[in-house]
Amino acid sequence: MTDKTTKIAGVMGWPISHSLSPRLHGYWIKKYGLDADYRAWPVKPEELGETFARLKHECAAEGGVFRGTNLTIPLKETAFEVVDILDPSAKRIGAVNTVVVGPDGRLTGRNTDGIGFTDSLAEHVEISELKGGTAVLLGAGGAARAVAVALTDLGMAKIIICNRSLSRAETLAGHIGETAEAAPWDARSNLLEAADLLVNCTSLGMTGQPPLEISLNALKKSAIVTDIVYVPLETELLSAAKSRGSIVVDGLGMLLHQAKAGFEAWFGVTPEVDVALRRHVLDGLKGK
Repeated sequence: MTDKTTKIAGVMGWPISHSLSPRLHGYWIKKYGLDADYRAWPVKPEELGETFARLKHECAAEGGVFRGTNLTIPLKETAFEVVDILDPSAKRIGAVNTVVVGPDGRLTGRNTDGIGFTDSLAEHVEISELKGGTAVLLGAGGAARAVAVALTDLGMAKIIICNRSLSRAETLAGHIGETAEAAPWDARSNLLEAADLLVNCTSLGMTGQPPLEISLNALKKSAIVTDIVYVPLETELLSAAKSRGSIVVDGLGMLLHQAKAGFEAWFGVTPEVDVALRRHVLDGLKGK
């Protein structure tokens, strides 16, 4: 039984067992001595709206209060249609990764994936040098939407969106504007010749998912390669790119940085992303 003042938040997805978010937020909760709890809820897309309503009552019955949730695959675009209010960040991206329950019970959908991606990338490279370059983006789902917007804000001249469903890639390219173009999935390896940055925003290569089949032969060694997958931490894509001498950025940094704004909104504390946090979360990867 939780105390009546306990603030409860969590993460939803399908599946959700791979998520390190409970370990991440749990670390911050303990560090800052908060009366709070962070959980993992397996939720199918068609159950999302019903789950929000149910959790408000269930948390209250426990003596706590439901403050909101993170969203992962495949709920980020579903939530766009379910929440009551869309924050400008979610409107611009077209997907929601963070939901905040207001004092009136209404749900506000936000998106912190873009800033999470940028902050993570900035830990490894001088992001100002990407201005005017070309990015190849694999995927066209909710995370890809956020990354595409972030790449636009970084001033990249061209963003090539390559997805298994060409129509979804075309839709996202249209959403981004004149700097973006769609490409068929079969062309993914050949596209790399022009890439200054390669970003995998699909679930391919994640533990339990099919591998990402792509040849890096055309990729120049100066290109930066990043993968939003963090289970495993070093995906086959990153391993192959590293062996070629490319700078690689794993998906853990994006997870850590995107979590900051949600934690602050739910629990009233601005958390810090530091070496100790990364080490703690990495320990949670063992056995995944």
